[in-house]
Amino acid sequence: QVQLVESGGDLVQAGGSLRLSCAASGSIFSINVMGWYRQAPGKQRELVADITRGGSQNYAESVKGRFTISRDNAKNTVYLQMNSLKPEDTAVYYCNAAIVPRVVAAARAYWGQGTQVTVSS
Repeated sequence: QVQLVESGGDLVQAGGSLRLSCAASGSIFSINVMGWYRQAPGKQRELVADITRGGSQNYAESVKGRFTISRDNAKNTVYLQMNSLKPEDTAVYYCNAAIVPRVVAAARAYWGQGTQVTVSS
């Protein structure tokens, strides 16, 4: 019953900005850590940033100072503000969240379908 839906991916020029959103819906008891991963062509999936329910943030070294992760617990939504985008940021970005469903007293990892971010030179 739980799903994550991402939005906000687009084609932008280097130096531009994008804001990604991911909303969780369904029968949710609580959401623990939420994060963003990305997978570039020919590369393995990597963590971009994550954030705990209390607001503690973690970033990949390659995006520190450029990306900001945030969340709205009342809306079960996580955001990724991406500034000063570079061509190497091009990837499919996936939302991830550890969610405790109301009918199961244990957290499970859920993934969104992904949203394409393309940064041109």
